Parts: sequence; C-alpha cells; structure tokens
Amino acid sequence: MKLNRRSALGLALSCGMAWATSGWAQTYPERTVTLVVPFAAGGSTDLVARVLAASMSKDLGQQVIVENVAGAGGNLGAGQVARAEPDGYTILMGTVATHALNPLMLKTKPYDPQKDFAPVSLLVLVPNVLMVNPELPVNSVQELVDLLKANPDKYSYASSGNGTPLHLSGELFKSMAGVEMQHIPYKGAGPALNDVIGNQVPIMFDNLPSSSSHIKAKTLKGLGVTTKERASSFKELPSIDETVKGYETYTWNALFAPAGTPPENVARLNKAALAALSDPDVKARMGEFSATIVGSTPEELGKHVQAEMAKWEPIVKSVGVTLD
Repeated sequence: MKLNRRSALGLALSCGMAWATSGWAQTYPERTVTLVVPFAAGGSTDLVARVLAASMSKDLGQQVIVENVAGAGGNLGAGQVARAEPDGYTILMGTVATHALNPLMLKTKPYDPQKDFAPVSLLVLVPNVLMVNPELPVNSVQELVDLLKANPDKYSYASSGNGTPLHLSGELFKSMAGVEMQHIPYKGAGPALNDVIGNQVPIMFDNLPSSSSHIKAKTLKGLGVTTKERASSFKELPSIDETVKGYETYTWNALFAPAGTPPENVARLNKAALAALSDPDVKARMGEFSATIVGSTPEELGKHVQAEMAKWEPIVKSVGVTLD
C-alpha cells in the first residue's frame, strides 16, 4: 500500500504521540511529589499524611514531601491544589472539611469539591473524641450533659477552627443533647489542645489520633468517641451515641489531584496509595490511633464525596452554621 506524503507525515506524528504518551505514563513521577496538608502540623490529617507519604515514596521511587498550608479551615490549601498544574506533582490530603463541610457552609466558594479535583483514593476513616480538662468535675458524657444543663452558657468548648468537623461535632452535640456551650475556634488542633490542657477552655472535640497520647497520659480526660462503635484502640471509651442516641460524626482522609491530571498519573498515585495502606508498618501506625483503613478506586472516592455532601447538608442547615 502506497502512502502519500501527507498520510506518511500523519502516521509518523500519531506514532510519535503514542510513544510519548506511553513514555510519560511509564516515567511518572520523575521528580518530587508535594502532598499539601491544608491544616497545621501535628493534627490528625498531618499525622496520616506523613505516615502515608513515607510509604508512598518507596513505591513511587520519588520522594513525597508534606507541605502544610493551613488557614481558612482547610480552604487555603485545598484552593492552592485546585489551582495547581494538573500534572500529578501537587496533590491534596483532603478531608470531610475540604470536600463536604466547607463547600456547604461557605457563602463564597473558593473551589468546587467535585469539578476542581480528580479523586485518587479514600484512605482512612478517623473517629473524633469528646474530651475535658481533668479539673472539670465530670467523668461521663451524661455527667457533662447534666453539668451543662445546670449551668447554661457558663462553659465553652474548643475546636480546630470554624466550620471544621470538630466544630460541627460540637454544634451537633449541643443540638442533640439540648445543652449550651460557647464555641472557641483555634487555628488548628495543636493550639486548641494546649489551651484545653492548660484549662483556658475546659471542653474540646478533637480527632482521636492527635489527642490519644494526651488521653493515655491523663493530661486530658476522654469521655466518648463520636462514632457509633467504640474505637478499637480505646475500648474503654464509650461512644457518645450510648448516651445521646443517634449522635455520630467522624472525619476521613483522601487523596485528590487537580482536575485535568492525566488519568495514568492518577492511576499511578492510586496504586502507590493502596500499596502504602497494605504496608504492615502503615497498618500498625494507623491502628495506634484507631484510624480505619479503607482504600478505594478514584471512582469510589468520587461517589463518597457526593454521598458525604448529601449527608452533611441537612446537618449544616439544622445547626445554622455559615461562613464568610
């Protein structure tokens, strides 16, 4: 079969493009990958990210470095990744805050949680925990409810910031238990924990991973976990649902890339994430702070985000939380 000059040129270009695409798919990543954590260092999301990044680095053959971009309840870091070059070299450790709560509460939306991101993998589910300073004269969820009802508006609770899952955990508790507390937002779990330990604020909702060491050291008193079931690493802690029926909140961590990231790069990141989650050392670390390993396909994470927004929307409306 004879080819004219134009057909031959077209065939050559097609073959070249196919070769180049194959080469890109095989060589990614060729340099360091930055994993943006949209919260301060030391919190639950940061802990999960650092454990995962170390293991993913081995599988990818390139270093995955964690960069903390805190601010605006996670929106600053998430927005930065949404606007990043969609090449797979800047990815996000997303949470229920960045991909469900914030988009539901914010009047001005800095990004679309579904359109502006390429889902990679759901990683872990993490319980939250209700804690108090040891000087507060309560030893159970019921005793705290009784104290708050007897002293309306006298006590306050800390969280890692306005609109975070921990803030919503407190507001939902107030609504369902019929109590009043003033919310004191901080710029992350670390500074909030410091003030609760120092008894500047007596009550706090936090992620179990970042507060477990304080509970074990008895510098904070754990009253109950926010999941329906008790946490595997703290069987002695009841669930709040055992006292306040129907109460349940938790957070989750997942990997996202900017929308438009090549599917082959997303698939490579997904493979590395799933390999990390099956690493015995990673499993042990996650188990230490009761994070339940999940793992998923990109498509499953996309459906998860959609379901989480549908779940939280009526809760956000019921507690009336809006953010500028």
